[in-house]
Amino acid sequence: MILNNKKILLGVSGSIAAYKIAFLTRLLVKEGAEVKIVMTQAAKEFITPLTLATLSKNPVVSEFVKDSTGTWNNHVDLGLWADVMLIAPATAHTLSKCANGICDDLLTAVYLSAKCPVYFAPAMDLDMYQHPSTLHNLEKLQEYGNTIVQAGFGELASGLVGEGRMAEPEQLVENLKKFFAYQPSLAQKKVLITAGPTQEDIDPVRYISNHSTGKMGYAIANQFAKAGAEVILVSGPTNQPLPDTHIHLVKVRSAQQMFEATQTHFYDADIVVLAAAVADYTPATVADKKIKKKETSFNIELTKTVDIAKTLGAEKQEHQILVGFALETDNEMENAIGKLKSKNLDMIVLNSLQNKGAGFGHDTNQVTIITKDGTLHEFSLKSKTDVASDIVNAIQQLSL
Repeated sequence: MILNNKKILLGVSGSIAAYKIAFLTRLLVKEGAEVKIVMTQAAKEFITPLTLATLSKNPVVSEFVKDSTGTWNNHVDLGLWADVMLIAPATAHTLSKCANGICDDLLTAVYLSAKCPVYFAPAMDLDMYQHPSTLHNLEKLQEYGNTIVQAGFGELASGLVGEGRMAEPEQLVENLKKFFAYQPSLAQKKVLITAGPTQEDIDPVRYISNHSTGKMGYAIANQFAKAGAEVILVSGPTNQPLPDTHIHLVKVRSAQQMFEATQTHFYDADIVVLAAAVADYTPATVADKKIKKKETSFNIELTKTVDIAKTLGAEKQEHQILVGFALETDNEMENAIGKLKSKNLDMIVLNSLQNKGAGFGHDTNQVTIITKDGTLHEFSLKSKTDVASDIVNAIQQLSL
């Protein structure tokens, strides 16, 4: 059995759907899994710890302090113990806390300490499930590398009919089976990714940069890591959290630093994805002191930076796959195909600032993927997590 001897940690929060956890626990134990359960105080209003302890054959915990002797339930140990954590039902309240790092109970402490993959099974009324804040929290959790088991459609506790029903226990078991049966498709592959902007100094105070947030590059890095690849992420200055602790992060600031870091790791990489928004020009000289405001106008002489994609394209080996990005405002397709050919890329990802919801700063993107053999794939507007998945899938097709 796939789940035999697997360590599964269930997190139960306060929803009427908590009654289903009794059935879920029984199914998991029947499959041979070892199950431990942590509950919120609100969850105990819907199902008792005694019921779940009896079914799981393990004590159920909900408090930091274990008993009157002062011993405690170590959230770090629980997070390290599990092969996978499933938070079900995941209420809007619990989703919000996990997405925003609010740690005020044992369940959220265990989540923040978990080193294993984490699944969320949302459960709430349909208006709550479709509220922009809930959708934003779900997107954030996915960006952190978690998996969302989408809520189902049906009759809800409120009497309304719509999306919001927690996935059924049988479906959750199947999701966990797929997780353990999954063989990473990119294991043994080394992937080099660039992300974010560069900053080109003018003086010790000012610099030239762009609006890139790094969201797209970080999402791609996460998808490759989930597929089992060894990932090196060369990142310009961003506020993005590292989605997977197994990703090797190399921080840089300038275009020259990004070139040097990328070139250092390039020759050992099987796949290279250049998603960073690298400055095309940098100040010819950098003042050693802050430039004072004196004249009505002020000119800065700029010189070209190294074209990273073109340089690597000229050095690319036969076994390597090199992927570039083209963010365009006009003549999008013509410019993208021109870059694909002139820089010796195997694939280019085109997105246009003319498309609403695409480009810098958004949680969504709309891309067209073009390969060197002329194949073209147009995609609709999607979350950057889903776009990253499309990109990784397209790269895998090239490597087959």
